[in-house]
Amino acid sequence: MKCLDCPGRAAWRFGMGLALAGLVLAAPERGAWAQAAPAPPAAAPAEPTPGAAAATPPFSSTTQVLSVEVPVQVVRDGEPVRGLTAADFEVWEGRRRLQVTGFEALDLAAAKPARNPRNPVPAAARRHFLLLFDLAFSEPKAIAQARMAAARLVTQLQPSDLAAVATYSATRGPQLVLGFTSDRRQLDNAFASLGLPDLITRPVDPLRLVLQEVLSARNAAAGSAPAPGHDSLAEVTDAATLTRLEAVTNALEGADRTALRNHVNNFTRSLSDLARQIAVVEGRKYVVFLSQGFDTALVQGSGDLARQEEMRENALHGESWRNNPEERYGLTEISNDVERMLEEFRRADCVIQTVDIGGLRAGADQGAQRPAGRDSLLMMAKGTGGELYESFNDLGVAFTQMLQRTSVTYVLAVEPDRLQPEGEYHRLRVELKKPLRGARLVHRPGYFLPKTYLEETSLEKLLETANLVMSGEESDAVGTAVLVTPFRGAEEKAYVPVLIEVDGPSLLVGQQPPVLGVEIYLYALDATGAVHDFVTQTVGLDLAKAGAGVRSAGLKFFGHLDLLPGDYSLRVLVRNGSSGRSGLRVVPVHVPVFGSEAWLLPPLVPDPPYRWVITREEPRGESKQAPAYPFLLRGGQSFVPASKPLFYPGRETRLLLFGSNLGGADWKAEARVMTPDGHELPGGTLEVKERIAGTATTPDRAIVHFKAPDLKPGEYVLRVTVNSAGTAADSAPAASSIRFVVPPPVPPHGARN
Repeated sequence: MKCLDCPGRAAWRFGMGLALAGLVLAAPERGAWAQAAPAPPAAAPAEPTPGAAAATPPFSSTTQVLSVEVPVQVVRDGEPVRGLTAADFEVWEGRRRLQVTGFEALDLAAAKPARNPRNPVPAAARRHFLLLFDLAFSEPKAIAQARMAAARLVTQLQPSDLAAVATYSATRGPQLVLGFTSDRRQLDNAFASLGLPDLITRPVDPLRLVLQEVLSARNAAAGSAPAPGHDSLAEVTDAATLTRLEAVTNALEGADRTALRNHVNNFTRSLSDLARQIAVVEGRKYVVFLSQGFDTALVQGSGDLARQEEMRENALHGESWRNNPEERYGLTEISNDVERMLEEFRRADCVIQTVDIGGLRAGADQGAQRPAGRDSLLMMAKGTGGELYESFNDLGVAFTQMLQRTSVTYVLAVEPDRLQPEGEYHRLRVELKKPLRGARLVHRPGYFLPKTYLEETSLEKLLETANLVMSGEESDAVGTAVLVTPFRGAEEKAYVPVLIEVDGPSLLVGQQPPVLGVEIYLYALDATGAVHDFVTQTVGLDLAKAGAGVRSAGLKFFGHLDLLPGDYSLRVLVRNGSSGRSGLRVVPVHVPVFGSEAWLLPPLVPDPPYRWVITREEPRGESKQAPAYPFLLRGGQSFVPASKPLFYPGRETRLLLFGSNLGGADWKAEARVMTPDGHELPGGTLEVKERIAGTATTPDRAIVHFKAPDLKPGEYVLRVTVNSAGTAADSAPAASSIRFVVPPPVPPHGARN
């Protein structure tokens, strides 16, 4: 299911979006542009651009549609039930049956290890695991060993699963160490960082998808830097680590009842806030709570059977005055706080899986046992539909069962016809039309209407933005075009410039502040989901000065990544920091092995100078200092390439080809024009005008002229292939592609639109 953005929303929220469909029939003007500093070197003079297209009067129409995605798991005899269809389900909101308007079945056990970035796992069907380490009601030794249990869970996750790491302490409340990510290396680093609280408070990535390399920082002084993993986790479980953990954990064994009551009160309120914040994350959510639990006597009364019998005898003999009501029945207000906390997790479609880490240590390692901690963990798990895991030996088997039971997800889309009242929780009920004996349904219990972007907290915005990046589901509420061009770097990593063109009219929909913050997020993921490099930046646009230029075409951002040879999926998210409106592009990128592999960059088309409002990334330390500007013509003239150039049928356009290892002088370039879905179209010619030989550090360059065939206005793909007689017979020709646009024809001067 897809959903278009509406004003004040970035994308669709945890399976439910408020769609705003708008049609804007306006061609952007092609006039002069004011260039914002800092920027890449000034563009070289380019060929004259065909006449500017007159802008047509805009026409818009809007409608609102509420669409709710409901993930459902059906389990019988401990195994997921497969083969169900939309006709097998009924969805109810109160007494009203809702029509199922969309359906998708996902079987993670049968899914391929790595899905196509263009066809990712539906966000509503993704599983999210928040590994929450309790530093308030746990002992340092138990926490240190709990990291090993968490690492074991991570090894069992599917490639599409996302995991995050957080801590809870009585002094600081919940703290997000690492956001929901598919990068297992970063998860290992996060587990190891639990003994280094001074480092985890300063993440280098604002979305918390990349954690500072704490292991290398820790081991630098010792002269070693082990790779993240289970061995490194075992290594940091030492006396120094335990000392640091003792500084942030809370010894509650000796706390009096009043102090303990305050701790539990703060705990329930803090986790209630956490539940509300992670509700923005789309998909099924599991909090794996690693703790020794708190004393449930505050909720249920004393668990001492002898004391309970004594109080019962006192009551039978008319001596109730000897009994302490709090000791016998617990505190009503604490019991209510716990229930409110569990209700928040249920409303967030989040299950708590509790792990009693007191049982993770050998008997000689056991310290004082937390009073009645097991009961509190059991209460939290059962109250949200989860399970309590009590021993390290059983933990792997138990998690395997949990992952297996949730491996088949049916995503039902419904469209409730009532949008009011706002702020009210709408409960849902999913049933099978033909009941299966012994089957149990687990589904999203309900939904709220989405908040506006301005109503979200900073953590909610962080989690939602990270979820959009990791989802891989493209969106175009803010139009974005991306050009990626790998070049040989000074060392083993390639220098990979990334040019992002942001469509101005879609960026500036609605009322904007005088200075608009445009948020840009760029992450490079490999096939396993590991993040290899990233760029994040907020660009401040003074609309009084640059507004006209942004509205007529848009903003161009110039950044770069440092990547090893290999294949990557680039996630590019651009967000209006005021309204939350955003667009996501997923771009596959191959970084060649320079010196041995034939490679060809996408055809480059110089943009007219000053067409865009241009800005570039800010320096990020010595390791991110960019090499010399790579886009140069003969004589050192620089130019700025177009991410999505304009081609006009029957007219020649100058292109520049950059490549290496393309063979000798006897080579030719061929062009094919295709639709975005890969259908080849006839026509189009490519003529090589000049070749410029490269050096050991610079690529070969060629100037070619391309004449586009007679095409209707729209978007197309140009694929260029270089064949050389000097290339080995078994070598494949070098090829690359770029998307281009054929604009509407320019009406005659004075003609009416």
